[in-house]
Amino acid sequence: MAKVVVVYHSGYGHTKRMAAAVAEGASAQLLAIDAEGNLTEADWAALGSADAIIMGSPTYMGTVSWQFKKFADASSKPWFTQAWKDKVFAGFTNSASMNGDKLSTLHYLFTLAMQHGGIWVGNAVMPSNAKAAQRNDINYLGTFSGAMAQSPSDSSPDEMLPGDLETAKLFGKRVAETAAKFHK
Repeated sequence: MAKVVVVYHSGYGHTKRMAAAVAEGASAQLLAIDAEGNLTEADWAALGSADAIIMGSPTYMGTVSWQFKKFADASSKPWFTQAWKDKVFAGFTNSASMNGDKLSTLHYLFTLAMQHGGIWVGNAVMPSNAKAAQRNDINYLGTFSGAMAQSPSDSSPDEMLPGDLETAKLFGKRVAETAAKFHK
């Protein structure tokens, strides 16, 4: 079984709830980037020993939060020694708008993974895009690059849609299964 770590920042709790669903699906360890953009030394060690790193950030102003960006910049230390080369990577995001430029955030996470020499895993859940589709269906947002969720700006994390959370859980499961194939 591959060791999977979910590293994320959450500003209002929605991305935290999504991270928990991803981690549940992947049987992964959760690492929260704090409000100042920091991780503990133990968290950095967990990332170093992981077979797979799933990254999550809310989408703010078309990209990751500044706290996540601080983490990404700090990851230049393992980058310099190629410590994360050949790890499996994946990413997820949440924003208030239906589009909200979430794809820009996933592209940012993908680029970070590629800079580390990683192997990217996308979402393999078919989209709910027929006329009969409902907003609470699995992968209603129709994403393949990673997992996406949408939470209205005036909603609490408890109001996140079960379909988005189930998409996140299935995404985590896929990443863990893929990592197990690479790291036997």
